Amino acid sequence: MKRECLKIIGTAHVSQDSVDEVKDAIYEHQPDIVAIELDRGRYTRLKEEMMGIEHDDTISVTKIIKENKVALFFTSTLLSYFQSKIGADVDVAPGSEMIGAIEASEDLGIPIALIDRDVNVTLQRALNKMGFIEKAKFLFGLIGSVFGLGDEEDIDIEDLKNPENIDELMEMFKDEAPSVYEVLVHERDAYLAGSIMRIPQDHVIAVVGAGHKPGIEEYLDNPEKLPNLRELEVIDEKKGIPWLKIFLAMIPILFVVIFFLAYFSGINIAWNIYDFIIISMIMGFIGSILSGSKLISAIVGGLVAPLTIIHPLLAAGWFSGLCEAKFRKVRQRDIKNLANIESFRDLWENNIFRILLVVIGTNLGVSIATLVILPSKVFIPLFMKIFGL
Repeated sequence: MKRECLKIIGTAHVSQDSVDEVKDAIYEHQPDIVAIELDRGRYTRLKEEMMGIEHDDTISVTKIIKENKVALFFTSTLLSYFQSKIGADVDVAPGSEMIGAIEASEDLGIPIALIDRDVNVTLQRALNKMGFIEKAKFLFGLIGSVFGLGDEEDIDIEDLKNPENIDELMEMFKDEAPSVYEVLVHERDAYLAGSIMRIPQDHVIAVVGAGHKPGIEEYLDNPEKLPNLRELEVIDEKKGIPWLKIFLAMIPILFVVIFFLAYFSGINIAWNIYDFIIISMIMGFIGSILSGSKLISAIVGGLVAPLTIIHPLLAAGWFSGLCEAKFRKVRQRDIKNLANIESFRDLWENNIFRILLVVIGTNLGVSIATLVILPSKVFIPLFMKIFGL
């Protein structure tokens, strides 16, 4: 790739003007290759959509829960919602400018280079970098936006391509969620720039989101600053001591220790064990049923609650959620339909959120039992008996 022969087009991902700009540039300049901000998976999905190919679009929620990828799926679903929602508002499907680039390139017989990082790697790296407070802040911000909470302001999509507006938006994003900004923006700027630099052809047109254009140009002008791209593809485990996980793991261990101490101190713990089991089951059941689960899912959540409290690697919500997934088949169209959500009632009818709500609701019920009810009703009284207080 020759820097002087490279043309970078910064687009708004749901803009008809961007679609026209991309097509016009490709037809006018007829480059050696067109680089687009897509990974292999998203490119394949767009191509199948263009050809009208339909597959079984059932999403395996069971697999998502078993592989402990609920947070990843939830985040990607919310982000898909926002892009679909904006696209519906301006009557332009998300990714239309990429489809336009593909159509124009194929029409002229120009090869295509996929320059983006796998979206799952990007999201997982973002989640791994975020601390608990930042995750909570980011999550509540996303959910609040779904329900229209906070300041609402009419935005001209084309204004998002204005460099001054981009700088302002990027700074706001950086302040609100620095870890997310680092992965979704800064890292991808580097990855996109590195991918462009690897292209062997001389004359290149690169189609990227407008927010990435300044960062890409900075790396292209200063290639010595470019990090190793292989390192940006690695999903690292979070570094440091996971104090929150250690604390949560210590709670069931403490419960077991108190039971054993009471038993060896000659205290009759039979009724305490009954209270532990009954309270755990009731709270698991209540949490599940109040989140809108089927009766059998609530029963499953209640039955496994005592075991999951003792076992720190299990969560009652997984079991009630897996059971709920048997009744509610989730399909790709459920994600697309998120764009039409206008109220809580619309959200309630979406199977994705119904299942996730059951998982969260059951775990919340069991957490209340673990952190509030059981200590006050079972373990603190036992502790006081052990030491004669």
